[in-house]
Amino acid sequence: MEIKRDEYLNNLIIRKHNGLIKVITGIRRCGKSYLLNNIFYNHLINDGVSYAHIIRFSFDSAEDLSLIGENLIDINIEKQKVDPKKFMNYISSKIIDEGMYYLLLDEVQNLGNFEAVLNSYIGKPNLDIYVTGSNSKFLSSDISTEFRGRGDEIHIMPLSFSEFFSVFEGNVDEALASYSVYGGLPAICSMKTDTQKNKYLQTQMESVYLKDIIGRYNLGEDSNIGELVDVLASGISTLVNPTKLVNTFKSLKKTSISINTVSNYIKYLKEAFLISDAKRYDVKGKRYINTPFKIYFEDIGLRNARLSFRQIELTHIMENIIYNELRYRGFNVDVGVVESFETNEEGKRTKKQYEIDFVANAGSARYYIQSAYEIDSEGKKEQETKSFNKVDDSFKKIIVVAQTIKPRRDEKGYLIIGLKDFLLNRNSLEF
Repeated sequence: MEIKRDEYLNNLIIRKHNGLIKVITGIRRCGKSYLLNNIFYNHLINDGVSYAHIIRFSFDSAEDLSLIGENLIDINIEKQKVDPKKFMNYISSKIIDEGMYYLLLDEVQNLGNFEAVLNSYIGKPNLDIYVTGSNSKFLSSDISTEFRGRGDEIHIMPLSFSEFFSVFEGNVDEALASYSVYGGLPAICSMKTDTQKNKYLQTQMESVYLKDIIGRYNLGEDSNIGELVDVLASGISTLVNPTKLVNTFKSLKKTSISINTVSNYIKYLKEAFLISDAKRYDVKGKRYINTPFKIYFEDIGLRNARLSFRQIELTHIMENIIYNELRYRGFNVDVGVVESFETNEEGKRTKKQYEIDFVANAGSARYYIQSAYEIDSEGKKEQETKSFNKVDDSFKKIIVVAQTIKPRRDEKGYLIIGLKDFLLNRNSLEF
């Protein structure tokens, strides 16, 4: 079963021959290696590139490592890096003419001095370089530094709902129900039972994602980061800040933890692509408000697994899914804040703040989006659109509801669209 990931394939295609190192980033198990070594590789072959001009090498493959005289077991036991000289000699032996070669490297962080090796290849006019890796420092804000400004990041996420539904055996309602609980890690699509999915997600969360972070940052036996993940998972789509989280630890976990530690742990979780944060943006003042902010999980299934599937609150899960879909479509996503001075019944003017769930920006385009599980009355509709009414610009304003409805505009021009239509139609924001 192959899941098409055309959005990311196109992102790679448009970057071909741009003179930069294409760095594919994303949470573990989201499909980075498959995108590079199967989907993109097949594109190159179908585009007429000869097999000899595509050099694939995986630094966690025993077979590939044996080609350069390295042994995977020895490397793992001794916790060594792959010898860069052996690798570079191998690459040199493969490049035998002036034609364009494509270098596809998987798990490149296992190569010793990989930054220097890759930087040495940048100047070669007949070498186009693509890499994946799992080291969070390498895969986050340091890419441009590590590659001297020559790194070009393509971030991929777990499956979007449209990708998930393309291989789901069932109708769209069944698919959305499953996606809302088990998320979009590609391996989930091949699992037949809930028990399989539950165990897989819980094992990944505990034995892969958190274990990676604990090892990477030498946290040892510190259990606080796991406790923090629990707190964040319980509070998706709600405003948080380090101080509030510290107080939660004291009241619920009976544990003391410093604000600095909480801030660092959130940073680690973001760098591992387990979570992301949406900052508050003052729409009228055109400025960011650093705190509080909202936390969303890169994969809703991992969030649910961390809580042993005990907190399936569809309103919050729906908001997380919408947030991820907007990011999948390439938007920068903030939480909107609209301030308004209003006069109360006593004639006193007071400043009030209204929230817009998402302000989605891409270039000159902007959309204001509210997530509303249902709008079953005029009062509910007025509540959901009150923040829209305070915005005095012409950007499109959209309400996404869980119900299956025909997309329509109300008397103020606000678009109301069902969640399934929003997720399945790439151009749904333009209805």
